[in-house]
Amino acid sequence: MSHLHLQPAGLAPPRGYSHVVGARGQQVYIAGQVAYDADGRVVGAGDLRAQAEQVFKNLGIALAAAGARVEDLVKTTIFVVGYEPAQRAVIAEVRSRFYGSAQPPASTLVGVQALALPELLIEVEAIAVVEPIETA
Repeated sequence: MSHLHLQPAGLAPPRGYSHVVGARGQQVYIAGQVAYDADGRVVGAGDLRAQAEQVFKNLGIALAAAGARVEDLVKTTIFVVGYEPAQRAVIAEVRSRFYGSAQPPASTLVGVQALALPELLIEVEAIAVVEPIETA
């Protein structure tokens, strides 16, 4: 599905996100993905890069379950515990590999005090828009 990505004049050039994304179709809401493996164990305790890798892997699995691809993402919100500007490069590098050649969605990065468990350092929630999903 094709989405409209806009970078309006008068706004600073975005780095790794789109200012505005328009889409028509069925919305898919993906709960915040954290660094759990398939067995529910935390991956990369204390390691933001390792956790980001697992989080985006999980996001890919969640997208696929809805018949969606990374290109179908229209919005992500990234929560990082104790965020410091130096962490942005780590997150951007992992996120960039996940998006590949796809135009990135609108996105917000939020520093937070804590997530659901003390071992978790990053969480990403997402919205995608796809063709209507068929149910059995």
